[in-house]
Amino acid sequence: MVRPAREETAIARSIVFVHGLRTSSTIWDRQVAAMTRSGHRTLAVDLPGHGSRTAERFTLEGALETVDDAVASCDEPPLLVGLSLGGYTSLAYAAEHQDRLGGVVLAGCSTELRGKPIATYRRLSNHVSRTFGVGGANWHVVSDMLGSLKGYSSLGYLRGLQLPVWFVNGMRDPLRLDERRYLEAVPGARLTVVPGAGHDVNSHAPIAFNRILLDAAHRWRAERAPWPLRAPGLLATA
Repeated sequence: MVRPAREETAIARSIVFVHGLRTSSTIWDRQVAAMTRSGHRTLAVDLPGHGSRTAERFTLEGALETVDDAVASCDEPPLLVGLSLGGYTSLAYAAEHQDRLGGVVLAGCSTELRGKPIATYRRLSNHVSRTFGVGGANWHVVSDMLGSLKGYSSLGYLRGLQLPVWFVNGMRDPLRLDERRYLEAVPGARLTVVPGAGHDVNSHAPIAFNRILLDAAHRWRAERAPWPLRAPGLLATA
């Protein structure tokens, strides 16, 4: 489901938001409000198995279709913003359809999944859920996600990107293990580490995160100005 934010008479950019695992489009409410006040047109989507779509099963293909529908509804190539699972989904989408995007912001997803014991973790998570009854009724979405991302390679996707890329991580986020490798994979990309924030960086530090989005929205253009492909990646703190 695509949740359109309040329309403004003057729209500067289009921004699509993709949430993380076992959350929903509502995690972006503060970003949607801030970006809309600044004149941007925003869309926050619910992925399969989440929010208004909890009855569905999560698949990466379904998630990519959701993103594609949102992107297609924009009047110009949008800025695609993803957190955690939404970041991995956004990266996979950008790798296949970067001509449809103005840029991508990847938050809380700076760990390369290939080579990690995803299949083992999936079996363990299912066993713990069945045995101890933890995780709630929609715990299956975790297993679905792990199965969908088997063989997924963040670095492989990143090395093929030729559009503006921003990485954003909370300093306390355990999923920033490979952020330096990410930065090296995309010359010209920017990495911002937000002090005091954890994995849900947009919720833990909304003002800092909104500032990063505003900066990103002002740096790219719908006509896709040439990206500095040979420039080194940049590291900053919010």
